[in-house]
Amino acid sequence: MADKNVLLTPRPSRLDEAGFVARFGDVYEHSPWIARKAYQLGLGEPQDTPQGLAEVMGRVFRAADPDCQLSVLRSHPDLAGKAALAGELTRDSSAEQASAGLDQCTPEEYARFQALNDAYQKRFGFPFIIAVKGLHRGDILDAFAARLEHDPEQERGTAVEQVNRIALLRLYDRTG
Repeated sequence: MADKNVLLTPRPSRLDEAGFVARFGDVYEHSPWIARKAYQLGLGEPQDTPQGLAEVMGRVFRAADPDCQLSVLRSHPDLAGKAALAGELTRDSSAEQASAGLDQCTPEEYARFQALNDAYQKRFGFPFIIAVKGLHRGDILDAFAARLEHDPEQERGTAVEQVNRIALLRLYDRTG
């Protein structure tokens, strides 16, 4: 992880609500409401760092009702899925998946991802989510298989925390 004292630019505490949502509303996949609610809680200098802003945004997401959480989880793409193959991922998701080599899967790996995506979606009702940065596709496939063994409530909690980790990593990426 990058330096915890690095500042985001522009500084979140100095933005108005519209500017804040425009700059940080896409940190959570297709869910600008999280940025809006975080802003409405009040932002100070501690939220001018990726860690500080991620903490307040993560609290908003954790505190959301289960239907709102599921909406966010369902907005994430399948890993190495149809959206990736069709070039329909957000810029952040595309870069994250490429960093783990998911854009270079063998046909056998794609087939395994598809089978796991289908099994996971059927069991939990949302796509498998993991912060892929720093992982290799083999690590992701192993985690995928292991997490299929979770009970639904445990897995929803794991997915929420993975989304929060993705948000933190995206905020660090925005510091340059």
